[in-house]
Amino acid sequence: MELCSIASGSSGNCIYVGTDATHLLVDVGISGKKTECGLNSIGRSLNYIDGILITHEHSDHICGLGVLSRKFHIPIYATEKTIGAIKMCSSLGKIDENLFIPIRADESFRIKDILIEPMHTSHDAIDPVAYRMRYENKKIAIATDLGTYNDYTVECLKGMDLLFLEANHDVNMLQVGPYPYKLKQRILGDKGHLSNELSGKLLKKLAHEKLQGVILGHLSKDNNIPELAYETVRVELAMGSEIYKEYQFPITVAKRDEVSPMIRIA
Repeated sequence: MELCSIASGSSGNCIYVGTDATHLLVDVGISGKKTECGLNSIGRSLNYIDGILITHEHSDHICGLGVLSRKFHIPIYATEKTIGAIKMCSSLGKIDENLFIPIRADESFRIKDILIEPMHTSHDAIDPVAYRMRYENKKIAIATDLGTYNDYTVECLKGMDLLFLEANHDVNMLQVGPYPYKLKQRILGDKGHLSNELSGKLLKKLAHEKLQGVILGHLSKDNNIPELAYETVRVELAMGSEIYKEYQFPITVAKRDEVSPMIRIA
């Protein structure tokens, strides 16, 4: 099982997950051309994508959906309410109704040899989800746009081999930055985005001896920098996780406008 971030950040998100037999995208919040070029750079093609999993309807997660669906006729998986919101988005153009496949949080479904388990998230969208994926005994989770986390979140994300987790902003950078007060409060709220510090605190609850890696994603362009996200999360982990101190699983940061290296679960 493998994962590659095509793009990740407040300006657009697209993640590839696959096996030898199955090829999926989680969100397409960048142009169709960028998506195609990104996949081609890792030896993959939109012609062989088996499905697009949508987390929620915000533009940085769906802006390329219309073009890709019309050109490649790829099935689109999303909750029923999210599908409704996508259909209301005029900028996407017309999308074939038959491509939409409704899913529900906490109800698993299968695309070829990957079992997919959606989970609820706290974000200011109509019905947002994150995705856990299983292939044989390998498990990946992609969880971004988390305003907060609770016991349900922790329970859902336990035991993963690979975690793609939001570290959206540094609280101090956000508070002193140029954003309007209402936008700052939205980002800091329980339906906004997870800060670097909260990302580290969540990871302390999820660290285990078989965790093979963590990718930090969905960084804000204006309120974070990769080095700060990495260091804040690493320090938070080192302060409270004996497992991290002993095993030192790798932590990387997905870039906004660069394709990440392919990560394969051993």
